[in-house]
Amino acid sequence: MTFSRSQRGFTMALALAMAVVMGLMLMKMGPSVVREVQRENESELIFRGEAIATALKLYAAKTGRYPTELEEVMKVRPRILRQLYKDPMTPDGEWQFITQVQAGASGNTKGLPIVGVRSKSTLGWSVHVYQNKTVPSDWQFAAEQNLLGVTDEIAKARNLLNGATGTAAGTTPAPGATGDKTNPTPKE
Repeated sequence: MTFSRSQRGFTMALALAMAVVMGLMLMKMGPSVVREVQRENESELIFRGEAIATALKLYAAKTGRYPTELEEVMKVRPRILRQLYKDPMTPDGEWQFITQVQAGASGNTKGLPIVGVRSKSTLGWSVHVYQNKTVPSDWQFAAEQNLLGVTDEIAKARNLLNGATGTAAGTTPAPGATGDKTNPTPKE
C-alpha cells in the first residue's frame, strides 16, 4: 500500500502532535513521580532509623555500654539488627551519628559512644512529618529519647522501688494489699 504525498504529510503531523501531547503529559506527571520517590525514601529512612535505634538500645542492654562503631552491633549474637542499613536519603548512605557525649570543636565523633543516627540529607522539605519535624535531617533515631539518660535513670529507680516494696513511687497499693487499713482482706 502506497501513500500519496499529502497522506504522508498528514501522518507525520499526527505523529508529531501525539509526541507533543505525550511529552506534556509526562511533564505533568514528573512532579508526582518525584514526590512518590521522596515518600518511599522517607518511609525507608524511618524504618531503618528506628531499626538502628532499637538495635543500639538492645546492644546497650546486653553489653552495658553503647558502641563506638555501628559495626559492633552486627557482632552481637543472636543478631539484633538484620543488616547494617545505609541512609536512603543520601547518595553515599552515610549516617550522621548522635553520640552520648558531645563532639569536640573539630566535630569528630570517632570513638564516642553512638546512641543514635540521623540523615545527612540536604533536602529542606519532606512528605512525612516525623517527631513533629518536616526536614529529614532533623529526624533523630536514638536509643534514648532523652540523650542525657535522665528518664532512663528515673525508670530504673522506679523499677527498683517497685521490686522492693511492690509499688512504684507516686502510686498507692491496691485495695486488700498488705498494710491497707481502709479495706482489709477478709479472713477465712
